[in-house]
Amino acid sequence: MIWTQKPTPEALKKLSPNTMVEHLGIEFTEVGDDYMIAKMPVDHRTKQPAGLLHGGASVALAETLGSVASVFCLTSPQKMPVGIEINANHLKSATSGYVSGKVSPIRVGQNLHVWNIEIQNDKNEIVCVSRLTVMIVDRK
Repeated sequence: MIWTQKPTPEALKKLSPNTMVEHLGIEFTEVGDDYMIAKMPVDHRTKQPAGLLHGGASVALAETLGSVASVFCLTSPQKMPVGIEINANHLKSATSGYVSGKVSPIRVGQNLHVWNIEIQNDKNEIVCVSRLTVMIVDRK
């Protein structure tokens, strides 16, 4: 298990009020020993004008998953994760329903975390793959 503190639905929900996570309707649905899954609606909040899932919404879901995963891997309450690089390959469109992202670690070190995020549509087709690098810094 990679978690220094096991994420619970209650703990994950406490991170969302008054944030982009809440605004976009992102909900955490599953936590395993080394992964998390969250879903996001494909609706008026997450679509681009052409009616497709906005690439930026996919990136917001990916960064949310990786950053939250990093929070639960921290070894000190005086530390916090900050994203320093993210990339995304948009492979397929989505126009309705939900997309679900699954985050899993590539490397979880003391100062740097690297996460792989795969986002799928309701048909379990990969919509986006993303990689997020997070630096662990001192809280100010």
